[in-house]
Amino acid sequence: MADTSATREVFVSGLKNAHAMENQALSIMKPQLSRIENYPEVARRLEEHIHETEGQMSRIEELLQQLEESHSSVKDMALSLTGGMAAMGHTVAGDEILKNSFANYAFEHFEIAAYKSLLTVAQVGGFSFATSALQMNLQQEEDMAKWIDDNLRSVTTRYIDLREAGESAKV
Repeated sequence: MADTSATREVFVSGLKNAHAMENQALSIMKPQLSRIENYPEVARRLEEHIHETEGQMSRIEELLQQLEESHSSVKDMALSLTGGMAAMGHTVAGDEILKNSFANYAFEHFEIAAYKSLLTVAQVGGFSFATSALQMNLQQEEDMAKWIDDNLRSVTTRYIDLREAGESAKV
């Protein structure tokens, strides 16, 4: 299928939404990272994923530039604000590390779905120049979701062990 005006609009809108989504991810992960003390493996992986996310945003910006477009500052700001509020919401929970793990797992799958959809639009609309960057972003999100899935048991048991020992188990 050819690059039609409607398909282009869907693709550009999707890229702008993806940029805002990654901005939101940063506003969730950075506060989490700053609070982690007792889960060094989670802190290391969050820090890695923050760097990956920054790279994802750069790739999206490059794609938008190729389309002579730019990201939406309004969408970025709105989603960053909601992400920050979500991150703050878990700080009052006694099991903050678990709540963060659940939320991060769900958010990674939201991002996976968004990139799969963008890849479909790229294919349908003939935006083959975007496939490699979007595939890379998708792979990083899938890797992070798998890491959370693979480590949820150890995070949970560490939380229980800290609670049993009477130590701070929140983060």
